[in-house]
Amino acid sequence: MRASGILLPVSSLPSPYGIGCFSKEAYDFIDMLVEAGQRYWQILPLGPTGYGDSPYQSFSTYAGNPYLIDLVQLTEAGLLTKKECQQADFGDDEEAVDYGKLYESRYQLLRKAYERSHVESDEDFQKFCMEEAYWLKDYALFMAVKKRFEDVCWTEWPEDIRLRYGYALDYYRKELYFEIEFQEYIQFLFSCQWKKLKAYANEAGIQIIGDIPIYVAFDSSDVWAHPELFQLDENRMPKAVAGCPPDGFSATGQLWGNPLYDWDYHEKTEYQWWIGRIGYCTKLYDVVRIDHFRGFDQYFSVSYGDETAEHGHWEQGPGMKLFRKLKECAGEVSIIAEDLGFLTDSVIQMVEDSGFPGMKVLEFAFDSREESNYLPHTYTKNCVVYTGTHDNETIAGWYQHLPKEDLQLVWDYMDNRDMTPDRIHWSFIRLAMLSVADTCIIPLQDYLGLGNEARINTPSTLGNNWKWRMKKRMVSRKLLKEIQRLTAVSGRKTI
Repeated sequence: MRASGILLPVSSLPSPYGIGCFSKEAYDFIDMLVEAGQRYWQILPLGPTGYGDSPYQSFSTYAGNPYLIDLVQLTEAGLLTKKECQQADFGDDEEAVDYGKLYESRYQLLRKAYERSHVESDEDFQKFCMEEAYWLKDYALFMAVKKRFEDVCWTEWPEDIRLRYGYALDYYRKELYFEIEFQEYIQFLFSCQWKKLKAYANEAGIQIIGDIPIYVAFDSSDVWAHPELFQLDENRMPKAVAGCPPDGFSATGQLWGNPLYDWDYHEKTEYQWWIGRIGYCTKLYDVVRIDHFRGFDQYFSVSYGDETAEHGHWEQGPGMKLFRKLKECAGEVSIIAEDLGFLTDSVIQMVEDSGFPGMKVLEFAFDSREESNYLPHTYTKNCVVYTGTHDNETIAGWYQHLPKEDLQLVWDYMDNRDMTPDRIHWSFIRLAMLSVADTCIIPLQDYLGLGNEARINTPSTLGNNWKWRMKKRMVSRKLLKEIQRLTAVSGRKTI
């Protein structure tokens, strides 16, 4: 079935108090999607962010980001006052998230809500803790101990708790009882608010495309609590870490630093951790996009301690064994395979064998130096086309910086040299929407025709990513009608 949607991180919504969240504006955005004839809202990972504020480096593969909890709902429940929220300093730029101020202010307010909540007698909270105990107990303890030791990485904790000696676990669970309960309460709030928002979207005919990184952060409850899942030495330090080899974008490659999976161990357990992880995500989202899908075929391994990825090498991943077991245990699961970048024959075969749709990005299509399978005439139906992703420039910003040879290729392919600069983004959106791809996802910034000031992330950089927010009333009724018309013309309109 042909359909389309819009990519917008929850954090980019124009909600009050410093960051987009599960607020009224999120519900309003769902209404906009309906009015524009869309079927999907694609978001970024919802986990709690760590160093660099990246949603792809989370303290947990299961937990939710406390920043996304709507404070207005807490005031309506009598847990906070409007004055308390207004007096908190979240920064004064409505178009950018100030994570430093958010960290200081948000947790103070959430703690006040916790102290007024009487969760010890809340049956729904107790039920939530029991149902989610398989990950929540370790996560809450991890975050409590992390705070106890001033937020340093768990490898710098005292040996007894770092290595999870039984007596140390018992000691810290008693000493940090209320901090642990606070962390559980935050996750309870997150879960309640997200389920409510997702139900609203689904009832309106909108499906949520969620996003999960293939790797987990080293400084996470997952690695601390389950070291057996990863390639760690006897001191629980990584033997090797993830990255990607040198290419045209980086002469020394990219050193991501995530611990690599011990795939032999996963195979012995019949991939139960992965099946559980994806199963959990299917409850959070309607469709799951798995980042760096090629890592299941082969993954790039860099020796721990190397300063660049230049001397890394490829190792064999689980391939289709994992996905056959997933299908056996979970049935048909809606997954999008992020298969971007250089693909070997074996990766292409794995994506084809899985049956999952891959991704096509128009910004990758117009490279005059080589032939491209990102040009629309090369697509099959079973794919998802984007003008760009969260890692790309906006389409308007990208077009402004095209080399002369690539620009000529655009003109030859699209014959749009007479298009006015303020409408050029529509030419690329139309190209994507009219393609044969079953699904088309357009970043909201591209519909708005914004430049690179609205870019979400520039890979391999720190300090200015994940910050962009749309302003209130930025999306006009006129724009929604224009999106709706193009959606109808391209045969993607919802009924």
